[in-house]
Amino acid sequence: MLGHFLLVGSGEEVCGGIIVETEAYLADDPASHGYRRETARNRSMYGPAGHAYVYFIYGNHHCFNVVCRDAGIAEAVLVRAIAPVFGVEPMRRRRGGLNDRQLTNGPGKLCAALDIDRRHDGVDLCEPEALVRVAWNAEAKSVRRRLAPRVTGPRVGITKAAGQPLRFRLSGSPHCSRG
Repeated sequence: MLGHFLLVGSGEEVCGGIIVETEAYLADDPASHGYRRETARNRSMYGPAGHAYVYFIYGNHHCFNVVCRDAGIAEAVLVRAIAPVFGVEPMRRRRGGLNDRQLTNGPGKLCAALDIDRRHDGVDLCEPEALVRVAWNAEAKSVRRRLAPRVTGPRVGITKAAGQPLRFRLSGSPHCSRG
């Protein structure tokens, strides 16, 4: 997904940008919400692939994930950061006028900037008319080269299975989260 677009809205109201940082959560991963069993909260994580899994964390933030396995297998990729490209002014308003570097450099921040919340949970991200979608960027290879190197490392903000190298980021982007 690195180098492709995360978009919210339609027509002239589109906000979003280039995905520059992600984290993977696998079915056998103790840090994954789907590790133990399916619940009302994590149901979308169990498939099908190409749908959104959005959850609320710390009583304050939403986090956006892309389900990536067949129905019944709870695996998803958390989008940690995007480089803002489209609808930057509405994102700034939602984030209190922060500079562009701070708008979307973390999973809670990007959800706040893009107004992603639980109403987006389960949405088919491949539908052209969906209000949230992951879109093909024909320039993705060029973006990945320009923002290289791609760095793989441990995930951020977790305690279980924290050392697994399942965080992926384009380190040349100033929009990646800290850590």
